[in-house]
Amino acid sequence: MRVIYSFKNLSPLAKNSALAIGNFDGLHLGHQKILKFLVQKAREKGLFSFVLTFSPHPEKILGKGNVNMIQTLPQRLEGMKKIGIQAVLITPFDQKFSSLSGRRFAQEVIVNCLKAKEVIVGENFRFGKSRKGDICALRRFGLKFGFHVHSLPPVKKNGKIVSSSLIRNLLQKGKIEEANAMLGRFYEIEGKVIKGEARGKTIGYPTANIQTENEITPAGVFLTRAQIGSQSFPSLTNVGVRPTFKRKKKTIESYIIDFKKNLYGQKVKIHFLKKIRKERKFKNVKSLSLQIQQDLQLAKNYFLDFFPEI
Repeated sequence: MRVIYSFKNLSPLAKNSALAIGNFDGLHLGHQKILKFLVQKAREKGLFSFVLTFSPHPEKILGKGNVNMIQTLPQRLEGMKKIGIQAVLITPFDQKFSSLSGRRFAQEVIVNCLKAKEVIVGENFRFGKSRKGDICALRRFGLKFGFHVHSLPPVKKNGKIVSSSLIRNLLQKGKIEEANAMLGRFYEIEGKVIKGEARGKTIGYPTANIQTENEITPAGVFLTRAQIGSQSFPSLTNVGVRPTFKRKKKTIESYIIDFKKNLYGQKVKIHFLKKIRKERKFKNVKSLSLQIQQDLQLAKNYFLDFFPEI
């Protein structure tokens, strides 16, 4: 998959494209529907499958609010590659870009730059200055400039419309299983194993301390799956401030069950399966150790009896 950063680095396309436009943060079930339709339509029409997306998020650029992203940009790109997208253009949604009128966006970006003949978006897609353009406006520009518009309805899960904002909210509340159902996979963070204070080791449960660029790290104790290279291992992960040891900095510590190797400096992916309890302060280290034993037994039973797949 070809990845292009900014319009300045965009060389002329060899052939016309089928184009999807959006933030696609999380690559949830609704996004997957759009991108799979894009790939299918490109194959049917003999077009180049192209995605126009944004990084950072428009709200971060325009200062309208603080948005914690579900995925890092590399995670988002990896997911698009797996779906079969041929090229992605990443552009910052800056003041200059946001000031484009709907007509200029359609003519200069969709047609002149990306040579789109098929445009695929969600039903709530908005574009142009002050987000005044809607699907009806996009269809009118399509008739004028020679591209066909497909607007796909949202996906519903358990009676709720799947959206990035809802998933962010669920993750931040620790509702992992509900978020996973809307993502269509397990929520994942990725990071490097760094040296910690070795507290876990001193009480018999050495943990991998993970430093991540993921912006959403749900607080609590979770049943997780640790992916190291191509291998996957059952694990128990604590995300929090370690109140028993009177710490304030948030850490991510994963105890990988029956794993003895040194992981310092290595990259690890942690897939969140189920929250089992909140982090809490224990009166002493012995009480904490007893709770970890119980958590570990619960984890072993869980992985022994039912290793879940969405």
